[in-house]
Amino acid sequence: MYVNGYLIGVPEEKKDAYINIAKTFAAVAADFGALEIFENWEKEVPDGDVTDYRRAVNAEPGERIVFSWVIWPDRETAAVAHKGMIEDPRMQGLGEMPFDGKRMILGGFEPIVTYRKA
Repeated sequence: MYVNGYLIGVPEEKKDAYINIAKTFAAVAADFGALEIFENWEKEVPDGDVTDYRRAVNAEPGERIVFSWVIWPDRETAAVAHKGMIEDPRMQGLGEMPFDGKRMILGGFEPIVTYRKA
């Protein structure tokens, strides 16, 4: 299993636009082998004393934090998918993103502990 994680700030008034893009992204990622996709909109994100989600993405006033991840069967599938997704016409037709991609934090992770209640 391999996990890609994303953290971004999205203007609150662009929530619906973000959701539309996230739905397209999820469909494309699933077609390229993603097992699960989670898009999560800020509900309770406290400010920290030293660092926090807002500081991490340099969030601007009125932005909400989106914390997302995609679970892939393995790193190789994720790497092939990323190349293919960039060229996928569905991704090409998304238009302007409703967030500042320069402030997105992303990375790939190998799970070390997992738990799912049966």
